[in-house]
Amino acid sequence: MTVSRIDLADAATPEKLVLEILKNEPGLAIPVPIEAFARQLDIVDILPLETDGYEGGLITPVDKFNGSILFNQASPRRRRRFTIAHELGHFLMPSHVPSAEGRFLCRLQDMLALKANEADRRMKMEVEANRFAANILMPAPLFRKDAAAGKDPDLSHLVKLADKYDVSKEAASRSYVRYREEPVAVVIARHGKVLRVYGDYAKFPGLSAERARPVSPYSLLRRRTHQEGVPSDIDETDAGVWIDVQRGRKPPALYEQVLLQRDGFAMIMLSMNPPDEDEEDPEDDLTSAQRLRRRVDR
Repeated sequence: MTVSRIDLADAATPEKLVLEILKNEPGLAIPVPIEAFARQLDIVDILPLETDGYEGGLITPVDKFNGSILFNQASPRRRRRFTIAHELGHFLMPSHVPSAEGRFLCRLQDMLALKANEADRRMKMEVEANRFAANILMPAPLFRKDAAAGKDPDLSHLVKLADKYDVSKEAASRSYVRYREEPVAVVIARHGKVLRVYGDYAKFPGLSAERARPVSPYSLLRRRTHQEGVPSDIDETDAGVWIDVQRGRKPPALYEQVLLQRDGFAMIMLSMNPPDEDEEDPEDDLTSAQRLRRRVDR
């Protein structure tokens, strides 16, 4: 690797940073060797974090001459890779200034942040560091092409991409829903309750999964038995289970797939085929349960 921080001096956004890196490293290996890459860019140490309650950290002087990245040793290896990339983002972003103690300390919820209030400067930095981490570990020109390769959205495809890029399935899902052309969303659930939802709401309007709400009993997750670690078949589900359907309008064809994971976690992939805008709903008088029963009986 030949890129240096001098090459990145004019990059003021996460996306611009990664663009300049890719210009200087056109043959960047996949999966990205993030630790070696960090050392190339003046990170002198990558060490286990000894402060409880935090997922990662960065120790650096105000001038950022060099730095040391800290990670939670108890976390899964792929999450540690994302943490290292996240902290490298703090180090490389010129607008990210460390605390008076010369450090950044980041919690797990910081690593999941996708947006921030304009007035919340600290959280804006966390969101930018997450954007950098996602873009450097899953470079857009490569990941977009790989995500589009599958005929239909499929959790099996997503799992293969997570393996290829050596990132967690959840991290891969955030990029997957962004780069697929058709409407796709991924719901992360635990013990039957919604934890997080990833999707482009402009392409997937009406998505109504709410954090901490129980997953509907009419969802594929609840109405079928699933084998841990094995993606289910893709099954049509009544659209009203997951999206707000306007009365009198034909609902879209909604498809659902489930991947049961350890410790009560599950990934639910949703994809849909939007109906013609003026097409009326022949099942307008039916409830979601009645719609689903009709599909099951066919």
